[in-house]
Amino acid sequence: MKLQVISALLFISAITTVNGDAYFAIFNKNDYYSVMASQNIDAINNELEIVKTSTIVNKNAYEGTLLMTKAGLVKKISEKISLFKSGRQKLESCIKLDTQNVELHFLRLMVQENSPPIVNYKGDLEKDKIFIDKLFKTAPQDIQQYILDYSKRSKILNAKDF
Repeated sequence: MKLQVISALLFISAITTVNGDAYFAIFNKNDYYSVMASQNIDAINNELEIVKTSTIVNKNAYEGTLLMTKAGLVKKISEKISLFKSGRQKLESCIKLDTQNVELHFLRLMVQENSPPIVNYKGDLEKDKIFIDKLFKTAPQDIQQYILDYSKRSKILNAKDF
């Protein structure tokens, strides 16, 4: 009976709509990080819908990071500013609640490294790098792999430091 209830809840939580079309989607970190790397606005919008309808831990951090990434891809200045501010608030609030979470610091580092100077969001870049370097081995294996993958194209993180 418990298995049936859990299955039903998962089924219901997996239904989402994008552009008015219903489909089934469950948050998947591999997909999330692939979308982040893609810089594709359609993929980011789809992933945003998945994150928004999910019940995952640190949902606001994932959503915030996607919003800030999307801000760099939209054309209207007012939309860029709005998306970036909203995303920043979501991510920063998660970090304040869980200051020792390596993944949250990694998400912030990715955004800070790639954000334009005009948004003034580079203040924690070096602190996050040191934090990640120091606690890398304590992070879950999947997070370690995401960090290693990102470090191949990063100017801040270097795989040799881990």
